[in-house]
Amino acid sequence: MKKSVLLFIPLIILSCKKEVPVTETTMKDSIVVTDQPSPQSDLESLDTQTRDSLINNAAVTKEVLRTGVMREEKDRVIIRMADGERLPFTIGEEFTEKHDKLILKIANFNKSKISAKIDTKQKDFNIRFNQIKLPDGKMDGPFMREITYDVPKPGEVWLIIGKNNMAHGKTTGSFSVTIE
Repeated sequence: MKKSVLLFIPLIILSCKKEVPVTETTMKDSIVVTDQPSPQSDLESLDTQTRDSLINNAAVTKEVLRTGVMREEKDRVIIRMADGERLPFTIGEEFTEKHDKLILKIANFNKSKISAKIDTKQKDFNIRFNQIKLPDGKMDGPFMREITYDVPKPGEVWLIIGKNNMAHGKTTGSFSVTIE
């Protein structure tokens, strides 16, 4: 019995000393800061299409641009964050098969009203403002493609954009959102 125990002890020690193979991990999120050569005042003087292409971000990364607009993707939701002190601005976006909701978070919003409009080139694009979340946490909605809403106090305002479940039409395509 003692001999068999003595044989098992080295086996147990050797099995405990196994090195775990090192595996390379990949990062799912990345941050890319782009340096725009033109200042903010020049950005405002550009035509809508050029400005949209500068503000619209690449699909696989989230970027912090000089305009203060950040982009992040989670599952079927695109989250954009912008600074309310930089109003008015236009953000270009695209819904694909894997994205069917946009949450636009506007921090530091200090006006008494928010106005926003969704523009599309497709007439049968099924998209609208589904909800608005106010700085006090209250939510309201649904709305159509244009919204003007009283904001009771300063803070972060969310505009949630998605398909209209009560209507038909395409749910993929490009669009832009203008916030004032």
